[in-house]
Amino acid sequence: MSPEPTPAGQMSYEEAFAELESIIQRLENEQPSLEEALQLYERGQALVQRCAALLDQAELRVKQIGLNDLNLMEEQEE
Repeated sequence: MSPEPTPAGQMSYEEAFAELESIIQRLENEQPSLEEALQLYERGQALVQRCAALLDQAELRVKQIGLNDLNLMEEQEE
């Protein structure tokens, strides 16, 4: 019996993306049963959502850093 996969919500971006790539390769190169293909698709959707959430968080952090830098520059000019 194979071990339970790590819940998508606990994975890093790199882990989730690597597993997503693996799922895509399996779906493209193998001919899984319909049930297995549906399970892979569902897992893939969870991984896509995790990656998107992590990218959104990273984007927000970059924007916050940029605003902090802008505020610091403005304070230095005064």
